[in-house]
Amino acid sequence: MLNMNILDNLIEARKKAVEQYNSSVGFIQGICGEFERYTQISPRYYEKYDVKRGLRNQDGTGVMAGVTLIGNVKGYVMEDGEKVPTPGRLLYRGINVEDLIQGFTDAGRFGYEETAYLLMFGGLPTTEELQQFRDTLAFFRDLPPNFTENMILTAPSHDIMNALASSVLALYSYDPDPDNNTLPIEMVQAIRLVARFPVIVAHAYAAKKHYFDRESLYLHRPQPELSVAENFLYSVRPDNQFTEEEARLLDLCLVLHMEHGGGNNSAFACRVLSSSGTDIYSAIAAAVGSLKGPKHGGANMRVMRMFQDIEANVKDWKDDEEVSAYLTKILKKEAGDGSGLIYGMGHAVYTLSDPRAVILKRFAKGLAEKKGMKDEFELFETVERLTPDLFHNLTGIEKAMCANVDMYSGLVYKMMDIPPELYTPLFAIARIVGWCAHRVEEVYNPYGRIIRPAYKAVMPKRPFVPLEERG
Repeated sequence: MLNMNILDNLIEARKKAVEQYNSSVGFIQGICGEFERYTQISPRYYEKYDVKRGLRNQDGTGVMAGVTLIGNVKGYVMEDGEKVPTPGRLLYRGINVEDLIQGFTDAGRFGYEETAYLLMFGGLPTTEELQQFRDTLAFFRDLPPNFTENMILTAPSHDIMNALASSVLALYSYDPDPDNNTLPIEMVQAIRLVARFPVIVAHAYAAKKHYFDRESLYLHRPQPELSVAENFLYSVRPDNQFTEEEARLLDLCLVLHMEHGGGNNSAFACRVLSSSGTDIYSAIAAAVGSLKGPKHGGANMRVMRMFQDIEANVKDWKDDEEVSAYLTKILKKEAGDGSGLIYGMGHAVYTLSDPRAVILKRFAKGLAEKKGMKDEFELFETVERLTPDLFHNLTGIEKAMCANVDMYSGLVYKMMDIPPELYTPLFAIARIVGWCAHRVEEVYNPYGRIIRPAYKAVMPKRPFVPLEERG
């Protein structure tokens, strides 16, 4: 009888908790209208006060917010105050990324570690320095004792990016001196994060597959002799199997995603937090949260979902008229996800071409032929070719528009049998290098100040009304 009373009490307590939850949610939903009434900002204010929405000038160029020696993105030149489109270029520490890739691929080397060294320390490593750096990354890959059990398996997430962000924040508690930002300690913290990102992502993916997809749990230890790309494929596949071609293509993808200037949203988020003097773990966690967004690193998944929709609704992929008609529906918000966006097209800086997309497209074409996915690859090409004119005809806006890296990165991952939930985390595994480089540069910039832009307050003045007089 006592056990039944306990059970009845538990059921009653649970019932009351559900009722209270529903009541609280209902209250919040009910007053959202009041929030909307006081929070509608008229577009005219942006023009009146010359607000740089998105920190962009009227011509689409970015507002100058800082200087950097790390990376540079070139997509246009300014002539007589006008933006003139040019083929895109991406520079890492002043070196054209295409030359960098050519250098290590011709020599048969994996490029992640070499490129990470370049971005973090400023110069290309010698043979001895490169090997020592590889050994350092291999040593730092191990997570703290019981970290996976306590932080990843105990609180699994269906979204790996959130698991990554929470894990980065948790690493603060495992650091014996986390707020020490002397240069040697800061560099150790940064390189340790670079080394651990792939392991955290692999373990978070394993937890997601086990707890949410009801599959077996596989946790593989990184192998010290393998490169970052090889280790990642080794870690996320239950049988540890991967081909040399897959590893080298993944390595290429990681190098292309590693850095994109200080103005990209996640790097800027990292620099904003770093400018306040906070610790590296807080700054990098913020960058992870930024990259998750569908307007940033999450765009590659949106590209693949969009193409699934196109493939399902366009009968003849080779018919330009039929493809154009459906793309027009997407632009008019009559199809797709209703955003009016053709994901993978257009970029804030690149105009005539995105060098990352150009390189990936070249590799994707050859892989598509081997994988029997030539028709799907050609559909991607068709969308890339048709979109600029369709956008212009519909909006009347004269704008140079090219495919960005997200157009082909997701397709490459798909052809490598990498699951979609890993697309954006792979971006993070690459971009952690750029974030850490910008973090250290921001902290050790002698001219740095806390980043604090202004917002124009446009709310009307109102008197305070005593509680008993409020209707």
